[in-house]
Amino acid sequence: MSETVADHEMWISPLATRYASEAMRRNFSDATRHRHWRALWFALASTQQELGLAITDAQLAAIEANLHDIDYGVAQAKERELRHDVMAHVHALGEQAPEARAILHLGATSCFVTDNSELIQMRDGLDLLRPALLASISALSEFARTHRALPTLGYTHFQPAQPTTVGKRACLWIQDLVDDLHELQRLRDGLRFRGAKGTTGTQASYLALFDGDHEKVRELDRRVTERMGFERSCGVTGQTYSRKADFQVLSALAGLGQSATKFATDMRLLAHLKEVEEPFGKSQIGSSAMPYKRNPMRSERICALGRFLQSLLLNPAETASTQWLERTLDDSANRRLAISQGFLAADALLQLVLDVSRGLVVHPKVVEKHLAAELPFMATETILMEAVRRGGDRQELHEAIRTHSVAAGARIKEEGADNDLLARIEGDALFASVRSDLVELCDPKRFVGRAPEQVDEYLAAEVEPLLAGSADELAAVTGDVRV
Repeated sequence: MSETVADHEMWISPLATRYASEAMRRNFSDATRHRHWRALWFALASTQQELGLAITDAQLAAIEANLHDIDYGVAQAKERELRHDVMAHVHALGEQAPEARAILHLGATSCFVTDNSELIQMRDGLDLLRPALLASISALSEFARTHRALPTLGYTHFQPAQPTTVGKRACLWIQDLVDDLHELQRLRDGLRFRGAKGTTGTQASYLALFDGDHEKVRELDRRVTERMGFERSCGVTGQTYSRKADFQVLSALAGLGQSATKFATDMRLLAHLKEVEEPFGKSQIGSSAMPYKRNPMRSERICALGRFLQSLLLNPAETASTQWLERTLDDSANRRLAISQGFLAADALLQLVLDVSRGLVVHPKVVEKHLAAELPFMATETILMEAVRRGGDRQELHEAIRTHSVAAGARIKEEGADNDLLARIEGDALFASVRSDLVELCDPKRFVGRAPEQVDEYLAAEVEPLLAGSADELAAVTGDVRV
């Protein structure tokens, strides 16, 4: 689509112009929303005809012929006049399908189209998130498998700690994303339609239309729900479905934001250490002033969008808790913002997570260097135990190691020198029994525990079965990082 100067004269959300995918932007577009409205009116009228109301095939055909052809000029003019968006579109469709004008929106309240269409958008939005999330899990799984046994310095409090492996660390990121996938799928499968519930949820208008036949009213609700692709509708509603549903969905999206931000934060720390880096384009510029810079731009953007996404959670929480009785309209404008932006932000995050996951670069020599700088301290207990096993005095050896460690630590911090602890131990006669085995005793693989096996076991038990049934979804994912 070509751009003009006029396209840049008005503010448009960067989620639309820079970050989110085309599919997600289309899902939350006005056109998609209003087409859902027309589909709902068609489903309602069709079902009402099936259940005996005097609605003709010609009237249904007139609606069906105009499901996608929306005259926005008429709709916008009517909304300015009526100050009511749903009735504006009822009139717009009525002008396009005059045969059906008399039976449009029959017995329905505005929330029949607004709430139900938003539930459709959320359901479809959750479906759109799934492939990129699966693909991110798949990419990170390959990364974890490749580096399952590569020892690396572990950190707690970002201070050197017991070694782990690069692959095992990646499994921590994968596990979070797998949990997100399960939660998003659980919510998607359990999402309930508002259905045909009437003005305050009592179905009184439909009961009047069907001359007091309760079973036909129940069947109307069931069939409309089924026509729109939902397994069940809400058991009871006010004028709206419970806004707790919005909070639950946004909570899951915020959870995805947490996982993505944790992954990206770790990537930023590792990039600082020069151990693991995100992909960097051939012509990419890290800084306008410092040509040598390789800023982790994608990971920083993930953190920025993740923070924004998590901040949106307050909105549906407040909305759900402040609804008055059967309904109040202070939920409308904020929901248009929070729900759509939540999905667009989650979508943008996943595009970036996938891009980074597919292009991770490991620098084994740097990983080895950092581990070697700290491993002598961590190996001291192993050296001590082996020297004791070979006849040494535990207390005497302990004091010798303590003295050497303090001296080596001071040299590192005060002189900026390399760690010479092993050389000091090697030159100490107290450790003559283990001198020839020091290299073996300090092999990094001795200190990673079951990390490689944990990678194998976790991927086999939880990730591979998940991915095995998703080949078609994964094949269709390309990623869409636009800037």
